[in-house]
This record gives sequence, C-alpha cells and structure tokens, in this order.
Amino acid sequence: MRQPIKVLLVDDHAVVRKGVRGYLEAQPDITIAGEAASGEEAIQLAAEYKPDVILMDLMMPGMDGVEATRSVRDVSPDSQVIVLTSYHEDEHIFPAIKAGALSYLLKNVRPEELTDAVRAAAEGKAMLHSPVATRVVQEMRENLGSEEPTIRKKAQQPLAEPLSERETEVLDLIASGLTNREIADRLFIAVGTVKRHINNIYGKLEVHHRAEAIARARKLGLL
Repeated sequence: MRQPIKVLLVDDHAVVRKGVRGYLEAQPDITIAGEAASGEEAIQLAAEYKPDVILMDLMMPGMDGVEATRSVRDVSPDSQVIVLTSYHEDEHIFPAIKAGALSYLLKNVRPEELTDAVRAAAEGKAMLHSPVATRVVQEMRENLGSEEPTIRKKAQQPLAEPLSERETEVLDLIASGLTNREIADRLFIAVGTVKRHINNIYGKLEVHHRAEAIARARKLGLL
C-alpha cells in the first residue's frame, strides 16, 4: 500500500493553515507532516520531516516565500513546493518559479484543485493557476522570440558537465510527460533513483523545474 503524501503547510496566518489542514486531512492519501508560520521555521521542519510536498505562502514577515522555497529545496531536495498565494503579478510569479517552486496556485483555488495539485506535485507534475499559466506561456514565447538567433550558437556549446546516458534517458521521458513513477517503471529503477537523476539534470542544466529543463535542453539540442 502506498504511503500517504506528507505535506508541510507554510503560512503566517493560522486561520489559513487551519482551513487548508482541515480539508487536506480529510483526504485518505494525504497527511500533514507539520505547520510553519515563517520561512525560517519552514526550513527547519523541511529538514526534519522531509515532506513530499510543501504548500508555501509568499508574503511572510522576515524571510519571504521565495527565499524560503530556495532554502527548503536545499535542505530537502525531494520536496516539491507549491506556492499558495494571493499574488499573481510577474514580480511574484517568476522569482518563485526560478527559486524552485513546481506549482503556483492562488488562494481562491477550489479545494479539489488544491488536492489535485498536491497529488500531482508528489508525482513531479506541475500545476499553474489559469492567470499564472497565461503569464508563464507569454514570458516563454517572448524569451524564445528574443533568443531565436542564438539558439544554434548555444546548441554548439557543450555543458560544463555532460549528461550521462541514463540522465539523457530520463530527460527524454520527462519531455514525453511521464511522471516519476512512470519513468521508474519504464527504466526498471526506483522512484528515488529517478529523483536523484532529475536533481542531477537540474544541476547540470542550471534549472529548477521540469519546464525549464525541457526548454533549456531543447535550446542546447539535447532533445
């Protein structure tokens, strides 16, 4: 039987944590590992509990959610971060994604969408709230348009540390949309091994999540 998804709640408002906790704990496949009221506390609990998924608020006193996201990914690399916030401006979206957030949801998300996002994150799948997804796509199109003349030049530049044969296989399967579990089944390896390969790929490509990895790999001619 599969273990429940361990979730860490990070929000400086106790009423928000209580509401989210109440709904998620009603799900048979989700358990709450802990609650943090600050970025600093989130780092400590992430290191202690190694949650599968972290629901991260952005605007908190002291350390904000962007810095906390970057730090919790350092102490618990296998934890996937879902930003849960009221802010959908570019100055919040893109720093959070660059810091390593997998998904970005607004606090008016429907409860069932939140649970879907938690389950997806546990499998390494991203979910973006509709207005956020629109901005991300627009930004990617603008960047691709501005960088198009240099793509061939970049493709000729090898990585400082090339991907191994296995990492290349994993990257191809990521680009095909497979989850960590599906990749593990396809390659007959453990999910934990898949996660280690993905972390290595992120490091070598200098990215923080799947969409970035796929985009950069394509620019480098690796896909």
